Amino acid sequence: MQRTSFARMQCSLARGLDVIGDGWTLLILRDLFLGLDRFDDLVANLGISRNLLTRRLTLLVDNGIVERRAYTRRPLRHAYGLSPAGADLVPAILALTAWGERWARPAEGSPMIFIHETCGQPFEAKVCCSACGGRIEAGAVRVLPGPGGAAKPGTMVLARRLHERAEADNDKKIKGEGTA
Repeated sequence: MQRTSFARMQCSLARGLDVIGDGWTLLILRDLFLGLDRFDDLVANLGISRNLLTRRLTLLVDNGIVERRAYTRRPLRHAYGLSPAGADLVPAILALTAWGERWARPAEGSPMIFIHETCGQPFEAKVCCSACGGRIEAGAVRVLPGPGGAAKPGTMVLARRLHERAEADNDKKIKGEGTA
């Protein structure tokens, strides 16, 4: 089946999903993070076909998310590891895992427990504000238009609505300042 490309969309999420946006890719990245770095180990652990794994690894290497290095020359065999860009995906993968633990955990219980090396304690990944450290939740986020916001595929309606909302907020501030 042919995947739809999001590479031309004016949306950071869509463009990121164009590279990592399928379940196999996230599972491959999880396994690389967990130390499975050999092709045959990935095939065995995931139950993925060899040709699908080859395609996904090639995509990840070509996009700088995974690094490939030869560990034998005859026969030529490669090990795989996360690049710095791939390592930056680990918190997102852990957050998705935490969501799965909450909403889709296997009946037998958690398949893995993550320990924070800094404090030695088990943890559940949470997305936190980079400014104050508070937990990010759906009801506590306001979105403003960014410098790249444009009415293009991926943000056709959103860009217009965000600009309209920002203008309305500015009008309220101006009116509020004028009556005080």
